[in-house]
Amino acid sequence: MPLRPVQVNIKAVDVSALGRFWAEALGWGLASPGVTTYVGPADGLVWPEPLGLGIDLVPVPEPKTPTKNRLHLDLATTSTTHQAELVARLRSLGATPVDVGQVDVPWTVLADPEGNEFCVLEPREIYLDNGPIAAVVIDCVDPRAMARFWGTATDWTVHEVADDHASSRSAKGVGPYLEFLRTPDAKTVLDRIHLDLLPYPDDDKAAEVDRLRALGATDLDVGQGDVPWTCLKDPEAHEFCVLALS
Repeated sequence: MPLRPVQVNIKAVDVSALGRFWAEALGWGLASPGVTTYVGPADGLVWPEPLGLGIDLVPVPEPKTPTKNRLHLDLATTSTTHQAELVARLRSLGATPVDVGQVDVPWTVLADPEGNEFCVLEPREIYLDNGPIAAVVIDCVDPRAMARFWGTATDWTVHEVADDHASSRSAKGVGPYLEFLRTPDAKTVLDRIHLDLLPYPDDDKAAEVDRLRALGATDLDVGQGDVPWTCLKDPEAHEFCVLALS
């Protein structure tokens, strides 16, 4: 059966510091079981998180380039007061305002302490039950094609498809949306942030990877060597990983 998105993977020079930022930003807990740092809902740090997506921070030596990430998080708020308070708190934690060409918009664009862009949205009814993360947003050239690929690759339900945007969400109706926004520029550098997918316990990982290749995914070599996960690119070259069942 299709794979389940389980976490947002963020490369970081200092995984401990960036993990603390995101844990405090989201009101979640923090765990460091090995070389990575995991951030998830504070009531248990269960993996995989059954009601949404966790954040896994992976150490890398290279800092983020000035190029805007093509995947970012949108944070939810419940009122204009909450939005202002959250922005102020995030800035006190080390977030900084950033201009990505947004002009006059009701949301606030910030960057985390390592320069990864994210948005603090104005209150929107659609996101009120999502938890702190409203959406994982992917810039793309063709939202319709991305919705077809990711809607078939994963077990999430496609909710909306248009020329300029598309969205999907867990079939359980919980957690953040996965949204595709049309942008005129094509992808040029490796993503600093990507999604990790996981097979279900009775599924065969190799067969799932082959299925993704048949859908248009291609193999990716980032120097990962002999690892239990598989690195792939979607049809617009966004990197993602298929994790092994532990």
